[in-house]
Amino acid sequence: MQRLQKSMQDMRQWVPRLESREGPIYLAVADAIATGIRSGALRGGDRLPTHRALADALGVDLTTITRAYGEARRRGLLQATTGRGTFVRAAEQPVPRQQAAEPEIIDLAMNLPPQPIDPPLQQLLQQGLVELLAGRNAASLLTYRPGAGSIEERAAGAAWLEPTLGAVDPGRMLVSPGAQPALLAALGAVAQAGDIVLTDRLTYPGFRGVAAQLGVQLAGVAADADGLLPEAVEETCRKVRPKALYCVPTIHNPTTVTMPLDRRRAIAEVARRHGLRIVEDDAYGLLPSTPLPAIASLMPDITFHIATLSKVISPTLRLAYLVAPDASCTARLCAALRANVLMASPLLSSLVAAWIEDGTADAVISAIRRESAARQGIAREILPVGSFDAHSEGLHLWLRLPPRWERRDFVAHLRRQGLALVPSDVFAVGEDTPQNAVRVSLGAASSQEQLRAALRAVAAVFSEEIFVPFSEVV
Repeated sequence: MQRLQKSMQDMRQWVPRLESREGPIYLAVADAIATGIRSGALRGGDRLPTHRALADALGVDLTTITRAYGEARRRGLLQATTGRGTFVRAAEQPVPRQQAAEPEIIDLAMNLPPQPIDPPLQQLLQQGLVELLAGRNAASLLTYRPGAGSIEERAAGAAWLEPTLGAVDPGRMLVSPGAQPALLAALGAVAQAGDIVLTDRLTYPGFRGVAAQLGVQLAGVAADADGLLPEAVEETCRKVRPKALYCVPTIHNPTTVTMPLDRRRAIAEVARRHGLRIVEDDAYGLLPSTPLPAIASLMPDITFHIATLSKVISPTLRLAYLVAPDASCTARLCAALRANVLMASPLLSSLVAAWIEDGTADAVISAIRRESAARQGIAREILPVGSFDAHSEGLHLWLRLPPRWERRDFVAHLRRQGLALVPSDVFAVGEDTPQNAVRVSLGAASSQEQLRAALRAVAAVFSEEIFVPFSEVV
């Protein structure tokens, strides 16, 4: 018994030597565990240090050790027991079949902001919710609210969007539980089943889904390095008589293009001439350190403006602001939101309003900008020069593939290596063959180290000269 206790105590002090190892630290730690087991330094039943203790001993972040232990478990080297710790697996203990068969997927497909460490978002959420529920108005957060949000929440939204919209009447502001319901409400206000709405030839899949739900047809319009071409919009208007135009003017999803101010003005003027309403999806509008004026600030009377917090703070909040062109549209949109989703969560919308008022929201988005810029820098270091388009503070990049790689083969090949990306087909409008490209999202990787490892794998496959197309595998 004393020997067992001493062994467990010693294992809490076990620290691998990593000086001579190359590559991601989490893989080096997992390799060190395997080496320790082979050499006898680690034996079946030995308890390893806690994640925090080993992270402190190695001078790395906690997520690195979490990934290292996860990788070691995937290899069948460790087992974890809730409340007891992480132990070396005894040789006679079989690895669960499902665990051994399923490789861990590194997500380069989901476009979400990287979680900031300073300030720590999870801690801010915990503290903020505790304070709200302990406040005098806690009871009002546990019941139903008007569909558009409270006056205080709408005013907070107006203040939050001032960098892109300028001064906005809170009476035109609606609070939505995410951008999707807002897109559904806005599109339903400008088009009916069978109507045509213009958009980029590559566009946000969520909007394609909304259009399909309403029976609205989408017509793709040509674009260049500055976004939608005004002359192409003009020509398409003469051909098909559309009802509206949908656009993502800042850090376009997926191509990363940001329309300069003169292009925004030109597009808005074409829309006005042809009687089009504009649905402006400004999901990434606040990410740049110096945001450009939104189209809604140039032509507010014809533009429905949507700005989600999911892409600039966190999808955990599931909150977006929808700005209507006028009072009559506000009432109609409010009714549409209420019919579809009833209301945004009072607890989350109150939390966001408090964060906007006390500066927490600004601090979080500043941290996300810094982290996004750092991750874009990593991409520039690793991926071939000139192979992709990106915004220096954006969440994703648009990787153009060489002719030897067909985009779906490229995505499937990397999926087999545990990496998830998105081919251009997912974004395509119409029947034209889309660009031979993939979207690579940088925010979902748990750390910069994990992102480096993932992008190195992407770069290696990108540069492969010989490969076997999946269509030829039998």
